[in-house]
Amino acid sequence: MRCIAVSACLAGLLAGAGHAQGFVEWHTENVQLLRGFDYELGDRRRTIVTIEHANRWRFGDLFLFADVTWGDDGQRGVYGEVSPRFSLSRMTGRDIAFPAVRDIYIATNFELGDEGLDRRLAGLAADLDVPGFRFLRVHAYHRNDPERPGSTWQWTLVWNRSFRIGGQAFLTEGFADLAGGEGAGTAHQLVVPRLLWQVPETDGLYLGVEYQYWRNKFGVPGVDERVAQLQLKWTLG
Repeated sequence: MRCIAVSACLAGLLAGAGHAQGFVEWHTENVQLLRGFDYELGDRRRTIVTIEHANRWRFGDLFLFADVTWGDDGQRGVYGEVSPRFSLSRMTGRDIAFPAVRDIYIATNFELGDEGLDRRLAGLAADLDVPGFRFLRVHAYHRNDPERPGSTWQWTLVWNRSFRIGGQAFLTEGFADLAGGEGAGTAHQLVVPRLLWQVPETDGLYLGVEYQYWRNKFGVPGVDERVAQLQLKWTLG
């Protein structure tokens, strides 16, 4: 439960007292319920509850989440990530932007879990200026797992875009991680797009599908995962 405790403490400190002092400019939270089948490496059928928090603060932004997973065979797992970013524009007081790029960040990421997961990533990120997208972000990281010899690289793309069809509101969002091999592990790719429909006359309730494609899952050669998950998402603020 370590990652949930870390997430709750950071979210509470920044979105509570920090917001009251103007340190945090805005924040949002959501809760997700997912149900999927045919997972690799572990329970074949799982139910996942995800809690996400994001905010923009005086010198950057912060995203964190925690997953609690229950397998149909009784296994349980907890995993989370904490991702602070530091805006070069805000820290220097200069507008560091150029065509198609809104800002450049020093980006960090910490992966936490119940099963000895403890990875640390640091690098640079760019917020891209692409019409129609609420955000489109690309990250280039140096990735280090203290439990494995050596270190490697990781590219991460994150996106969010809303649109309407026939008077109905939809949301497409997701992320893609491309990471090199580390220790005995091989390079792997994780792509997770979502397509969500906003339930009419609700404030932030979405229903849809999340698809997960993971080539060489956890860096294990030849273990490829393709899973469609039903998703219910409730945005709290």
